[in-house]
Amino acid sequence: MAFKVTRRAAMKGGALALAAAPVIGFGRPAHADPIVIKFSHVVSPDAPKGKSALLFKQLAEKYTDGKVTVEVYPNSSLYKDKEELEALQLGSVQLLAPSISKFGPLGVKEFDVFDLPFLMSDDTHARQMMASPMMADLNKKLEDKGVTPLAYWDNGSHVYTANVPLIMPDDFRGLKMRIQGSKVLDAVARELGAIPQIIAFGELYQALQTGVADGEDNVPSNVWTQKLYDVQKHLTVSHHGRLTYSLITNKKFWDGLPPDIRPGLDRAVKESTEFFDDTAAKDNVDALDKIKATGKVEMHAQTPAEKQAWIAKLMPVHKEMEGRFGKDFIEKIYKASGFVPPQS
Repeated sequence: MAFKVTRRAAMKGGALALAAAPVIGFGRPAHADPIVIKFSHVVSPDAPKGKSALLFKQLAEKYTDGKVTVEVYPNSSLYKDKEELEALQLGSVQLLAPSISKFGPLGVKEFDVFDLPFLMSDDTHARQMMASPMMADLNKKLEDKGVTPLAYWDNGSHVYTANVPLIMPDDFRGLKMRIQGSKVLDAVARELGAIPQIIAFGELYQALQTGVADGEDNVPSNVWTQKLYDVQKHLTVSHHGRLTYSLITNKKFWDGLPPDIRPGLDRAVKESTEFFDDTAAKDNVDALDKIKATGKVEMHAQTPAEKQAWIAKLMPVHKEMEGRFGKDFIEKIYKASGFVPPQS
């Protein structure tokens, strides 16, 4: 319970009260104010990430016996895509869950490799990849930038939406397609003959509504919760890419937490990660049904022949990226992800 005191009373008794207070952790008074963790993200509270952020808040506060308070800021209400990583490095926010496609601008270009088209098209291979030993080296590169990855959240496979049907690769020609800031995604759009447009997620609806962009790719749950079906006419279930988030924190902040705090937070991370993966898988299936039920979008499920045509069209991007990442690195990624490139 908080009490108001006068300035004189505070001056008279402050030193004595501090001297007498029991100390825990790193000199932390037993009745100190809770540690505040600001958790910023760019999606709706009812998207899988939004639900998991709220669960993390509940678990973190519960497992630390109220010694931690988590403030969740959804829908880019605190920081937008381009701002949030810098804010984390500066310590202005303590938790984010961005797409790993956004790590390139941090100077960790290796994470762009996960945007190679059709690299991870199913849940099992994607989660094996992100749990593989080779991720330790990539995590260390993030930590060198002051960012600690706590977990990876698998949000499933992408679909394409646009104002024209996207059936074959040539259908992309001349379209302004929204992408995240990844060199691989830029190369994918250009290989398809599209014009890549880097647009913040919080600005995507308006960009599609006003024609700044003609289409985009995303997971179904984001298409549904952001109501992108209101401003797009066609959806192709292509499963060409993967949306993986990383739950990240400021390294200095996390390493400096008192030892009585960390076990509870680690438990909250683990349980919210399990919840996220289960929720995302279910919500993406449900979202496709809900989008179809609106009657606003014509939906197309990619056939095996169409998929092979897309893969053939986009394999040059894989080859091009050998120059960016190194052939050996890409072959290791293929092995870890289970991707088998088609024989040329």
